[in-house]
Amino acid sequence: MSKINIETKEQFKDFCEQIRAQKGYKDPLAFGIARVDLGQLNEDKILQASYAVVNFKESFLSAAALVWALKECGVEVDFKASEFVAGFDAKVAKKAWKLFGVFKDEISQHKNVQVVNAVRHALEDEKNEGKFRVVFIYEDTKPLSAEAVYLKLYLLSLQKAPLRSLCLEGTFGALSNVAWGADGKPIELEWLRANEIELKMSGRYPAIVSVDKFPRFLSHIIPAENTRILDTAKVRMGASIAAGTTVMPGAAYVNFNAGTTGSVMIEGRVSSSVVVGEGSDVGGGASILGVLSGTNGNPVSIGKHCLLGANSVTGIPLGDKCIVDAGIAVLEGTKVFISQAEQGKLAVINPNFKFDREIYKGLELAGLSGLHFRQNSQNGQITASASKRAIKLNEALH
Repeated sequence: MSKINIETKEQFKDFCEQIRAQKGYKDPLAFGIARVDLGQLNEDKILQASYAVVNFKESFLSAAALVWALKECGVEVDFKASEFVAGFDAKVAKKAWKLFGVFKDEISQHKNVQVVNAVRHALEDEKNEGKFRVVFIYEDTKPLSAEAVYLKLYLLSLQKAPLRSLCLEGTFGALSNVAWGADGKPIELEWLRANEIELKMSGRYPAIVSVDKFPRFLSHIIPAENTRILDTAKVRMGASIAAGTTVMPGAAYVNFNAGTTGSVMIEGRVSSSVVVGEGSDVGGGASILGVLSGTNGNPVSIGKHCLLGANSVTGIPLGDKCIVDAGIAVLEGTKVFISQAEQGKLAVINPNFKFDREIYKGLELAGLSGLHFRQNSQNGQITASASKRAIKLNEALH
C-alpha cells in the first residue's frame, strides 16, 4: 500500500492523471457504484442494482480514483475485459475517501463524491456490508453481469446514451426473473415457494405487483417536472421518457430501449427499439412494432408531429407529419396504393424519393414524410396521400 497525502483539488487531479498515464490503464466507457439486492436464498445472485449516479464518457478522474482505491485493497482491475465488477466494501470506501475527501467542502457540486460519501456512511452499519459494487464498462459488447445490464439501462433511461446505441444482447440471460413487491424490491420466486405457508399463515405474504426480469421505470428514475406517467406498470426500466411526455393508463406501454425524444402523448404500445419523435400522438390501443414483433429486425422510428390512430399498427419507420388512420395496419409487406395526383404532392415533400408507380410495399415508403395512410372503405385497399392535417398536442397537457 502506498502512502499519499492529497490536500488540494490540483493534487487530486495530478495524482489521478498519473494513474491514467500508467501503462495498460484504460478509461471506462461507463462506470458507477451500485447498491445491489441479493437473493433471499441464493445470496450470490444479483436481483437488482440501483445507481444514484452513472457516468458515460465522462468523469475519468473519478474512475481513476476508484481504480486506485481498489488496487490499494488488493483488487486489480482487468482493463482488457469488456466489463469489470468488484465489491465496494468499507475498506475500499475508506481508501477512496482519501482522494475524494478533498472535495468535502464543496460536495454538493460533485455527484460522484456524494455517492462515495453516502456509501461510506452506509457501510458504517454492518448490515450493509456486501451490498455495494463498483462497475466499469470498457467495451460496449454483450453485458455479462446483472450490474452491467442495469448500468446500461440507467444510461438509456437517464438519456445519457441515445436509444438503440448500446449493445443489450444477452440482457434477458443476465437478469433473474423475480417477483416485484409493491415497495419495488425483488423477491426470489424460489424463496416465496419455500416460505409460502409460513408467510401466508402469519399474514406476512408480500404484495406482489409483477413477475418480470425488469423493474418499473419509476422505481429507479425521477422524471422531468412536466412528464406524466399515470400508471407505474406502463413504463419498463431502460425506457427513455423525454420531458413533456404523457403516458396514459389503459393500453399504453413503453418497453426498454424504447421511448420518446420530446413531448409525446402515449396511449398505445411503444415496443422495444421504437423511438417516437417530438409532438407525436400514439393513439389509444395503437401498436408500434418492435424488432421482435414483425419488422424483420428493422427498428422503427416515428418522426415528429405524427398521429397513429386508435388501434392502428405501424411496422415501418415514418418521417415527420405522417398519419396512420385508426384501425389499419401498415406493415413492411403491406401493399399501398398512391394515385398519380398524390404522387406529385408527395414528391414535393420527399424530393429524394422517386414516385414512379401506383403500388408500393410498406417498406419501400419507410422514413418518408407527409404520408397519410388510409383504408378504402369500399374495397379495403390501403392508400397513401399527402397529409393535410397539422398534428399539434395540447400544450396544457404536456
